[in-house]
Amino acid sequence: MDALLILSSVILAFALTYISIPPIVRVSKAKHLFDEIDKRKVHKSRIPCLGGVAIFIGLSISLLLTINGFDFMKMKYLLAGVIMVFFIGLKDDIMVISAYKKLLVQIAAALIITVLGGYRFTNLHGMFGLHDLSYTSSVLISVFAIVGITNAYNLIDGIDGLASGVAIVAALTFGTWFMVAGHPEYAVLSYALTGSLIAFVRFNVFSKEYKLFMGDTGSLIIGLVISALVIRFNEVNILYNGPYDVIAAPVVSLAVIIVPVVDTIRVFSVRILRGKSPFSPDKNHVHHWLLNLYKNHIKVTSTILIVNILLILAGVAISQIGINITFKFAMLFVLGAMVAMIPKYLLILRDRKAGVVAPPEVKKPRMEFSAVEESR
Repeated sequence: MDALLILSSVILAFALTYISIPPIVRVSKAKHLFDEIDKRKVHKSRIPCLGGVAIFIGLSISLLLTINGFDFMKMKYLLAGVIMVFFIGLKDDIMVISAYKKLLVQIAAALIITVLGGYRFTNLHGMFGLHDLSYTSSVLISVFAIVGITNAYNLIDGIDGLASGVAIVAALTFGTWFMVAGHPEYAVLSYALTGSLIAFVRFNVFSKEYKLFMGDTGSLIIGLVISALVIRFNEVNILYNGPYDVIAAPVVSLAVIIVPVVDTIRVFSVRILRGKSPFSPDKNHVHHWLLNLYKNHIKVTSTILIVNILLILAGVAISQIGINITFKFAMLFVLGAMVAMIPKYLLILRDRKAGVVAPPEVKKPRMEFSAVEESR
């Protein structure tokens, strides 16, 4: 029965998203709801940006139809949070709103999920010497993690198939583990997200007539759901007492989401060091560097997905090493950061070989918190 519901979730999510996209694209074109072109974006034509609506339809309806019989008490609060970020993302995709307002809604959604839904870290598995957390610490750390992961997936949505691709890798990884470890309700959630995203990729990457972007609506939903999966993965692995339980779960969960997390931390750090707002848009993401090397979205996305899978395998291997979990976590993070810098070094070597000298950077005045959204 569990396997049937899990299979139904992915099929329903795929079908609902697939049939929703063509009418969404037609309405977007009729109402001129496009992701406009500017110098910071890599696309050269006006593309509808409401793919997140289709993802929401596929995920939410399939989840409601297939979660029957499982524990829905926690899930309903997660769905409430998804609805909140759906509407704030939709408003931003259509009208463009203040980054402050979006952040406040994300925090409110995270509080609902943690306080009412119970999606929170109660134990850090010995990370930084911490095990059981107080309620206040648990809520604060969890809200920070949810908002951080949500924005990481939002910021990495820069080229065709990237945000959806890394999210599929994460959802499949967590979903498969939840299925074999005996947590079918979260396998249903993971596979429903996977089905929706596979249908979206079909149009985002491989369609001309109905090509569309997911927009903030989609990337915020993705980030919120995956942050909940990260929390549950760590929580059910606190006690290592089953054949499928994971040693050093924080290390493995970092490996699963390492691509958007490392890229976001690196980009924010660089912007702050340059005296800019961490939210000021630029073309300093890893996918921008790779696009400069490859000139092809599919090659860039494929490269990043392969690296993501290899880093997951590396994270599992590192989790088995008999050292302190904090060192394991740091080792994986440093590895991810080093791998992320490889495209930059390749660009430097290419330019040196071609005799190109980069102009000196002019330091600009510190910018206020930008309301302009991170873009492609």
